[in-house]
Amino acid sequence: MALRESLDPDSSIWHWMAVDLHFYRTKQNLSCAQLGLLLGCNRQSVSNMEAARPGWRLDDDQAKKLDELWVLNGHFSRLLRYARARHDADWFAQHVAYERRATVMRIYEALIVPGLLQTEEYARALLTAGQVVKDVDAAVAARMKRQAVLTREDPPLLWALLNQSILDQPVGGPEVMRAQLARLLEVSGLANVVIRVVPRSLGAHVGLDGSFTITTVDEGDVAYMEAVGGGRLSLDRAEIRRYGVRYDRIGADALSRDSTRSLIEQAMENMA
Repeated sequence: MALRESLDPDSSIWHWMAVDLHFYRTKQNLSCAQLGLLLGCNRQSVSNMEAARPGWRLDDDQAKKLDELWVLNGHFSRLLRYARARHDADWFAQHVAYERRATVMRIYEALIVPGLLQTEEYARALLTAGQVVKDVDAAVAARMKRQAVLTREDPPLLWALLNQSILDQPVGGPEVMRAQLARLLEVSGLANVVIRVVPRSLGAHVGLDGSFTITTVDEGDVAYMEAVGGGRLSLDRAEIRRYGVRYDRIGADALSRDSTRSLIEQAMENMA
């Protein structure tokens, strides 16, 4: 099935916009190349927009041009505005789908060990305390299954920045936390995984605003921002670039890989 044919405009405003772009273009008997000339882009860009590929979305000027060209009374401009602002209950599922196809993942975590690096017992403690899932066993199993991406054939490169406070928070108790810290040491030895800690001594930094992940797939980058009660997935190229800069600013002050391992070992010894 072609990617465009798998779009669901009833569940995603981004998909709705892509489907309508294809509908109005073909209604006007325009090729992708012809519409690209009108929008200031090439044929492939239009094709990517109609398939809702990551990183390929109408911008404000293009939406306005379409509304004026086809006399749509602000239709695409309105869709674009709502798509950027709306919470989508399926955002995390989409994030996981991108995760499975990732070539590079840049994770910054402010509060807990990232899901891809958690032990089963650590994950269970978090999910039980959170009281947001009915079937904890199923949720733990799903989280463990996601971790297969790190050891698959041709795995993604994972860059993880962790706030130091994560190492000291005894999630599940000292025994569970020691095992989790040991897991971080183990995973940090993989050739495709880089773990670095942002030291507490740094004080205030831009990462304190919240956790996020930038995922690179063949089509481009997507960003997922975590939040209480549900996160947000962004495919807006300008916003993704801003998060890339934020990630680099946090990483500039993080400890080296070796210093991070030493700090994790010290945290294990201190975990009574």
